[in-house]
Amino acid sequence: MGNFLFDIGIIGAGSWGTAIASLLSHNKHRITLWAYENEVCKHIANHRENHIYLPGIPIPDLVMPTQSFREACTNKDFLISAVPSHLTRPIMSKCAPCLDDRTIIVSLSKGIENETLKLMSGVFEDILPKNFYSQIAFLSGPSFATEVAQHLPTAVVVASVNQGIAEKVQQVFATSFFRVYTSNDIIGVELGGALKNVIAIAAGCADGLGFGHNTRAALITRGLAEILRLGIKAEANPLTFSGLSGLGDLVLTCTGALSRNRSVGIKLGEGMTLEKIVASSKMVAEGIKTTKSAFQLAQHLKVDMPIVEQVYKIIYHNKDPRQAVTDLMGRSLRYELDADLHNGNASILK
Repeated sequence: MGNFLFDIGIIGAGSWGTAIASLLSHNKHRITLWAYENEVCKHIANHRENHIYLPGIPIPDLVMPTQSFREACTNKDFLISAVPSHLTRPIMSKCAPCLDDRTIIVSLSKGIENETLKLMSGVFEDILPKNFYSQIAFLSGPSFATEVAQHLPTAVVVASVNQGIAEKVQQVFATSFFRVYTSNDIIGVELGGALKNVIAIAAGCADGLGFGHNTRAALITRGLAEILRLGIKAEANPLTFSGLSGLGDLVLTCTGALSRNRSVGIKLGEGMTLEKIVASSKMVAEGIKTTKSAFQLAQHLKVDMPIVEQVYKIIYHNKDPRQAVTDLMGRSLRYELDADLHNGNASILK
């Protein structure tokens, strides 16, 4: 196999996990990639391609597929969680007993758990021993898997309570085509990554209804206002939402043709049922489940999120998307900025 820099395990061989495996092997790290499906595992081993989730992208020899948690997790310098957010708790709980104390954990999942309304940082705190809390980092930002695998220039952010850990992850992931910034605002980075998927469904609905660029721009802008509003209540740094995991990821997911969540919204706007949409794709659109969590979290924290509320009603109460737009446009008129921001209340910026 030759020399390698670090031994890295990746849990999840979907499009994103596979793209990151390819990226990290480009940096001469040895990768053990855990796949749920036997078919995916065998095809990678025999044909060096993930024909289901990332077709057409060659997978380097430094990437070794497995279906064993022990193989993927034991004696690793880094362990990367690339499973859908709703599977993070059950799958990573199986990994926890195999971890070494020195292993650095990196989460790529973007979502809010339905049952607990916890971000992935809260889920990891539940399932990992306390000594790992300062060894966890959360990577987010505008990054379609296919484009990363094609080595197209991309910029992301990695957040950790431990700046040294964030910098280690930064060094491991960075390439000439993949630029990584660091942050200490885990809540902000995670919330931006999760909530943009909900707004992307709304933007897709507008596209499916045949609305124009004005509508999409309004949804992105007012969607960002809702994310910021919830982020402030959750004690995130408001400036995070103007960065890569906030505005950057929001723009990408609301406008990009490769966006799964925007695609779901388009089909909803065109009149397809959610059941048919979900059944027609192997890919997971995180925004579907996150919409429920975001709506409930907004209610719990008493935060006004009208776009999130309308997406929730479309998905979970079969509301007509056109009526949802009418209801959004017909809300009582108001000042653009939130009152506490407009009045310069510096305490919310802490």
